[in-house]
Amino acid sequence: MNAQNTTKTKAKAAKIPLEKLHPFDVHPYKVRDDEEMETLADSIRENGILTPLIVRPLENTTDEYEVISGHRRLHAAEKAGITEVPALIYALDRDAAAIALVDSNLHREHILPSEKAFTYKLKMDALNHQGITCGQVGHKSREDISDTESGRQIQRYIRLTNLIPQILEKVDDSRIAFTPAVEISYLAEQEQRDLLDTMESEDCTPSLSQAQRLKRLSQEGHLNMDVIFAILTEEKANQKEKLKIPVERVRDFFPKDYTAEQMEETIVKMCEEWYRKKMRDHDAR
Repeated sequence: MNAQNTTKTKAKAAKIPLEKLHPFDVHPYKVRDDEEMETLADSIRENGILTPLIVRPLENTTDEYEVISGHRRLHAAEKAGITEVPALIYALDRDAAAIALVDSNLHREHILPSEKAFTYKLKMDALNHQGITCGQVGHKSREDISDTESGRQIQRYIRLTNLIPQILEKVDDSRIAFTPAVEISYLAEQEQRDLLDTMESEDCTPSLSQAQRLKRLSQEGHLNMDVIFAILTEEKANQKEKLKIPVERVRDFFPKDYTAEQMEETIVKMCEEWYRKKMRDHDAR
């Protein structure tokens, strides 16, 4: 994040002990101990922190600070055994800090759907507190939330904050697609839990059309566990078992001008002939 864009007030540069730094309350970004974190910790151990953290003084304290940008760097510094980190201190109130936190992270290459959902909600709430009306994320206010996505898309992301954590985790893990997840977000909490139980017991997830039906039935007051089970256990076209044979494996057995469809048809006919011969041989015994 460019510090000049954070506030018109000049920042104060300082080295701050780690014990004086606190994560931004309810910040939406996940700090994971994964391979990337280990790589970052190794880099910090060898080169130090090259980009200062962005922090603000905590209210009612003398030397405690809240992190606005740099939560991953802070965690990596802890893993690397660093005792203090470089930081730029800005005198920001809570809402301004929330907006700065969002803007400093939305450019990240990898951002989970849940992170983006709670990020947009955090910024929308902060803007509302500042008196900028964007409860419906309308045309006049969408640029205040994001300069890359439409107000409609922002609304759809914010809908994900209505999902129970277990279903939202499936969205982050790409086990549930974004668009069906938006439809599921309209279900009541208990309906979502019934849906979760069915997904786990049947090892399936709803398609978009199934999610839309679930939403409609929920709004009509007709959704229960039996209905959810019936919808999710329907056979979907993309769930039908298929035999896939790479064309390269059979190309040499067919004329060069044969298409993949002609090869498939010929193979099926050969299988049928083989099966008839097998049955004739069986009957002749």
